[in-house]
Amino acid sequence: MIPTGANSARLAALPDFPWNRLAPYGERARAHPGGIVDLSVGTPVDPTPSVVADALRGAANAPGYPQTYGTPALREAVSGWFARRRGVPALDPDGVLPTVGSKELVAWLPTLLGLGPGDDVVFPTVAYPTYDVGARLAGANPVPADGTVSVGPAAGRVKLVWVNSPSNPTGRVLGVDHLRKVVSWARSIGAVVASDECYAELSWTAQPVPSILDPEVCGGSHEGLLAVYSLSKQSNLAGYRAAFVAGDVALVRSLLELRKHAGMIVPWPVQEALRVALSDDEHVAAQRELYRARREVARKALTGAGFRIDHSDAGLYLWSTRDEPALDTVAWLAERGVLVAPGDFYGTAGARHVRVALTATDERIHALASRLS
Repeated sequence: MIPTGANSARLAALPDFPWNRLAPYGERARAHPGGIVDLSVGTPVDPTPSVVADALRGAANAPGYPQTYGTPALREAVSGWFARRRGVPALDPDGVLPTVGSKELVAWLPTLLGLGPGDDVVFPTVAYPTYDVGARLAGANPVPADGTVSVGPAAGRVKLVWVNSPSNPTGRVLGVDHLRKVVSWARSIGAVVASDECYAELSWTAQPVPSILDPEVCGGSHEGLLAVYSLSKQSNLAGYRAAFVAGDVALVRSLLELRKHAGMIVPWPVQEALRVALSDDEHVAAQRELYRARREVARKALTGAGFRIDHSDAGLYLWSTRDEPALDTVAWLAERGVLVAPGDFYGTAGARHVRVALTATDERIHALASRLS
């Protein structure tokens, strides 16, 4: 059936899927005699840790329906992880809800919160496209802005504020003071703050990445706050779609009731794998060191070839520029068999940068270094 009416208009309002524009550059890169070095997407390439895969296999006998809320053991594991790894000592397990990956939660949160025409959703000017898409799916207004001043007199229409730290694509980390100001401003206008923190365990500095739920940020109250997290990156679980949202108990319970009606349930074996992964810090530390080594090789190769790397203090990307239009840089790298994402995929403010992913094997990362030397 061809979509008609409001649904057709909603589809028309969505942007083209940006990665389709990379196809000709991918063909050029694949023609390189040494094959393509594909650094355009953040898809993990290393094996899923055995401790996690074993947990999935051990839970494979799952004839009954799983709990939409997640098992009490899983929600306790999330709470324990926040206390142990994120500086959040008092997260109520009732404020935890597993999600089918984090992208679906990002895309559907405005709808689940009841937003619609006349409501504004604020997100960073350089950001993962799904924040914008989620606003459009709800019929709300997407508002890219990097500060409260730039929102201006329309602040009264703002119902949801997204922050993303560490940022995809820039790797920028927002400090406690910055996050505290966002929380204070959002509370003053009655807006929800949702913080996408899925790269938080992949910091390349000595400073930990603060959570929106940190008492230094929120004053000890999680009211109006949601932290979104995925284990795709730190535990190589992209194929499991293992993620969660946590924070304000009342908000989480309202999301739960809606998700029950919609059947948005994380499968029981995945819930068990998620619980075990959150309880095992060793595999995360090992994966972080793999990425640290790859990052150093890629960073030296890019700077040696005349690139400048901005931000990139955490996460799996090097936000890189040759001070030229992004597609010119994409083409230059494609001639050398390397595919990256142009920065304008993430907003017009990124039009002179490219995002270089670290999610490639050691061999491919060293191939990048060889081709740029």
